[in-house]
Amino acid sequence: MVKTYTPKKEAVERRWYIIDLDGLVLGRAASAIAVVLMGKHKAEWAPHVDAGDFVVAVNAAKVRV
Repeated sequence: MVKTYTPKKEAVERRWYIIDLDGLVLGRAASAIAVVLMGKHKAEWAPHVDAGDFVVAVNAAKVRV
């Protein structure tokens, strides 16, 4: 019998990311940041667990619109 692994919120390891927005397109940068905040970039992502990481965006005034 195969069992499905479901992560627990205590087992989630959170990391900090610093993203330089200088020259990036606003919509594409926002999509990439949203994926990291939701935790969908991790292999152990599950919809019922908040597995997102922390994001600090710098140079937001230089983003392309």
